[in-house]
Amino acid sequence: MINKTQLKDLAIFNGTPAFNEKLHVGRPNIGNRDRLFERINDLLDRRWLTNNGPYVQELEQRMADMLGVKHCIPMCNGTVALEIAIRAAGLTGEVILPSFTFIATAHALQWQEITPVFCDIEPHTCTINPWRVEAMITPRTTGIIGVHLWGQTCNVEALTEIAQKHNLKLMFDAAHAFGCSHQGEMIGNFGDAEVFSFHGTKFFNTFEGGSVATNNDELAAKIRLMKNFGFAGFENVNYIGTNGKMSEVSAAMGLTGLESLDEFVAVNYRNHKQYQRELRDIPGVKLLTYNEAEKCNYQYIVLEIDQEITEFSRDQLVKILWAENILARRYFYPGCHRMEPYRSYFPHAGLLLPETERLGKRVLVLPTGTAVGIEEISQICQIIRFLVQHSHEVKQKLLYPSDESVLAH
Repeated sequence: MINKTQLKDLAIFNGTPAFNEKLHVGRPNIGNRDRLFERINDLLDRRWLTNNGPYVQELEQRMADMLGVKHCIPMCNGTVALEIAIRAAGLTGEVILPSFTFIATAHALQWQEITPVFCDIEPHTCTINPWRVEAMITPRTTGIIGVHLWGQTCNVEALTEIAQKHNLKLMFDAAHAFGCSHQGEMIGNFGDAEVFSFHGTKFFNTFEGGSVATNNDELAAKIRLMKNFGFAGFENVNYIGTNGKMSEVSAAMGLTGLESLDEFVAVNYRNHKQYQRELRDIPGVKLLTYNEAEKCNYQYIVLEIDQEITEFSRDQLVKILWAENILARRYFYPGCHRMEPYRSYFPHAGLLLPETERLGKRVLVLPTGTAVGIEEISQICQIIRFLVQHSHEVKQKLLYPSDESVLAH
């Protein structure tokens, strides 16, 4: 690692990158490799690789017990889990959701010819604004999908009240919220269903996977049929379905990850507190903080950059950090409403999404997880502090890269 004390030290200005290896926002957590290989060898010996094998069944039960939910049905990935849950719940017409989310949330609806209606977010939580939801309900609205973001939960109570008042289905995209709680109750217990992602970038992963959590027995029964082509038994198909099954090797990874879950969270928490200490009092740089009274996975380090104070923009900061091999990410830029096909369908949607538009230009996420240590975090924060301290010179050099006089400062 290389300290940055002058502008010419910055990699974007031809200095040496601070890190030899790239630091990623979400490098996979592995858990105990010996235990994982034991499980993989066992499933190979049994030659039961898929179709609701013993590891999938064990993972399902252990997740349900952990969350205190009746059903937590493993799936091949979070997107398919969301698509199946949407179809099983009978959503049609229009569904209200935030634009400030990963594109899969919207695609899971549009893929089934359901219109996503984008709602603005609350600035302090980055989650869907319930008070705006009610104004967007039309006769074609059949449901609401809230998105728990960064491990922070939606205003569950307000959304539940609105859904009940208007006889709408309520679901939650909980891709960021596995292992988190709301008002002391584990995520997975709210709405008609909550959908988790266990993609490799999540702090808990199954290589690739997801699950649907629900306390609704009838909905769970439909989901189980739909994820296995509609089969009820060996030869009897009595429902339309697809292939959403989780494989045994993915479940083996999940079981191994569950055994190290407390360790993963502890590392994320340690990293979050280190970032909090190191970034404290840097003008124009605001670190998202978590409610430590709730259970949280602390898997995201989220900064909001105020360009009026820092002078350089969030995008310029990302470019500088990437040159140092710090692969900061812009979440969720530019917003679903500005991606296709939605920007063509709803070209003026941004007029109704001022907080989404504002936040989309300011948020970035920094590396964390078990692949990032305290020294790396200190170096990342030192670079950010240096950039803000020399913000005017940095901005000038970015605007006029051939002006060598700026580098002398």
